[in-house]
Amino acid sequence: MGNVRSKYGSRKVEVDGIKFDSAKEAKRYKELILLQKTGTVLEIELQPSFVLQEGYKRFGKSIRPITYRADFKVKWKDGRVTVEDVKPSKNFTTSVYKIKKKMLLYVYPDTDFQEVY
Repeated sequence: MGNVRSKYGSRKVEVDGIKFDSAKEAKRYKELILLQKTGTVLEIELQPSFVLQEGYKRFGKSIRPITYRADFKVKWKDGRVTVEDVKPSKNFTTSVYKIKKKMLLYVYPDTDFQEVY
C-alpha cells in the first residue's frame, strides 16, 4: 500500500485483503481472528454502523442521518457483544468522536462499548 497516511498521520494497512486505517486497527483484527480460531469469538463484524439520529426533511430539503461507525462489533462465546473502537492512545480523541460516543451510549444504552489502545 505504500506510504499512504490518513488525515491523522496513521498508515493504512492491508490484512487478508481488508484495508485498515491504522496498524493498531489491523493488529486488533488479527487478535480477534486468533480468538475466533480458538472459539472464544464467534463473530466479527467490521465497521458496524449505528444511527444516532434519523434523517429528516426540513423545508423540503433532506437532512442526512447522523451515524457512528465503529471499528469492530464482536460476538463472544459467553454471549457478550462488544463494540470496539481502536484509538492510538487515551489522549487521542477528536471533539466529533467525543460527541458521537456520547450519542451512541445514550441511544444504545445497553451497548458494551470499548476503546482499544
